[in-house]
Amino acid sequence: MVYKFKLVSDEVSNFAREIEIDSESSFLQLRNVILDSVGYTKDELDSFFICDDDWSRNEEITLEDMGSSSDQDVWLMDDTPLSEFLEDEGQKLMFVFDYFTERSFFMELKEIVPGRTLLDPICTLKRGKAPAQQSESAEDIPPVTTVVKDDLDVEFYGADQFDDDEIASLSDDIDFE
Repeated sequence: MVYKFKLVSDEVSNFAREIEIDSESSFLQLRNVILDSVGYTKDELDSFFICDDDWSRNEEITLEDMGSSSDQDVWLMDDTPLSEFLEDEGQKLMFVFDYFTERSFFMELKEIVPGRTLLDPICTLKRGKAPAQQSESAEDIPPVTTVVKDDLDVEFYGADQFDDDEIASLSDDIDFE
């Protein structure tokens, strides 16, 4: 089966991409064809989210396991075939390509073509210029706050409860290996 996806951006009104990919391809292969189609590098962390009809995020398929300690399943792009999560035309996904500012492409599974296979995914339509891979606006970067020791009051982190000798003895008892 072949899946046909349409990608749009809420940042660039005339931007669109259409991708065709085999249903047994991995989310990593889908990621790579998307990044190639927009000219982005492949050295950033990104994720796919399976969304409901209102674009609320549900399952995440991520590039790397970030060591989450939760009981939630971790789905890795390289190990997860598209067919594991996608089965209906109209299904929505979000591809977050900039975690820092939560920028993403909105995707929809426009068509499922049964009885056809595709060895390599392809971009069949490129319209408009993609938004920059990383936000370049200074407004998007949170300010860096410097804490000056003199600005801390006595109550900061319970400073009145511990002295330096107590903290040193506590750290001696901890095995860091």
